Amino acid sequence: IKIDKSFVRDITVDPTDAAMVRAILQMASAFGMKTVAEGVETPEQLDFLRAHGCDYAQGFLFSKPVPIEEFSVFAQELAIHGKCDF
Repeated sequence: IKIDKSFVRDITVDPTDAAMVRAILQMASAFGMKTVAEGVETPEQLDFLRAHGCDYAQGFLFSKPVPIEEFSVFAQELAIHGKCDF
């Protein structure tokens, strides 16, 4: 299940968005589904998502959008070093 960036944007300051994201994560977990949050821009957002069981995250916190060739090099480096923070 992909969590839209419109919910992720304010999860650390808007109780309604935080509750919505927690509910989505709980529901996905109950059904055995993986989750990915889009639009993650701050370490605080990432901490919230990790604390509530989000499986994957994407956003400018990790990288700006890049051409496929640049991504291929990035992915190869991750594979060689076996490191990913999320």
